[in-house]
Amino acid sequence: MANTIPVIDMKEVEGQSKKLIAACEEWGIFRVTNHGIPLPLLSEMKSVTRALLDLPLEIKQRAPDREGFGKGYSAPVENISLLEGMDVYDMASPGALEAFCSSLNVTPRQRETMMKYSEAMHKLAMNIGNRIGEGLGLEGELFKGWFCRFRLNIYRFTPETVGLTGAPIHTDISFLTFLQEDDKVNGLEIVDNKSGKLIPVDPVSGTLVVNVGDIAKAWSNGRFNNVKHRVQCNEGNTRVSTVLFMLGPKDTKVEAPPQLVDSKHPRLYVPFSIEEYTQLRLSTRLPAGEALEKLRTTS
Repeated sequence: MANTIPVIDMKEVEGQSKKLIAACEEWGIFRVTNHGIPLPLLSEMKSVTRALLDLPLEIKQRAPDREGFGKGYSAPVENISLLEGMDVYDMASPGALEAFCSSLNVTPRQRETMMKYSEAMHKLAMNIGNRIGEGLGLEGELFKGWFCRFRLNIYRFTPETVGLTGAPIHTDISFLTFLQEDDKVNGLEIVDNKSGKLIPVDPVSGTLVVNVGDIAKAWSNGRFNNVKHRVQCNEGNTRVSTVLFMLGPKDTKVEAPPQLVDSKHPRLYVPFSIEEYTQLRLSTRLPAGEALEKLRTTS
């Protein structure tokens, strides 16, 4: 069935951390309900995303780039010809979102929506991250100050593109990816970790989808499943999504905490920075987790 991925109700405190760990290990993806982000804000953010990505090309190209990470505006390319996007790198740092909004001359209402939405999503990301840490027996605000990337996506699907791929099979570079799907247009599919089969993940209005990326697999010492996924064009209507990528630490390397390493679970990956891994993914052109295997320890 399409909606068989685990569901995490943020209002259910009892057993929540254990459910999160199980979802990260077995599936690498889960759906979040009662997340606390107002439904009108979700709807307004979808409208803002569509409006900004429908701006003239010369305006979209003003989106600030981030050295070592990528461009602020991503045009369609040959193998991903239906997808267009814009990124705000280091979203949580002071002034980053303001600079993005100013570069595009967004309206005061659009700016307010983006500010409120990004703040709410970042708060949710930190909350879920800390709950995962608790489930592993770790304490403290483990992900405070981590790089977070905010992305606006539009898939320009038409009746002529039905059956084509909007985004090919890949894993995310992130620790966790927080996705607000298009609640009207489906297309997300994941690779089942056990069977290897593609499973559709149909949208559920008012919820968010969270998936595990390569960084989490390395950080968890191989425990978490960096889920492979793609976006497929199933109907000829434009698909819009907004994404928050919780990437990794700014000033330290990504490595498994000592509590997750012992004689039975030796360290699987050498420490690496977010910039190093981003460049490795780009240079090797290995999009589905294969690049991470190049950082395996030799022992």
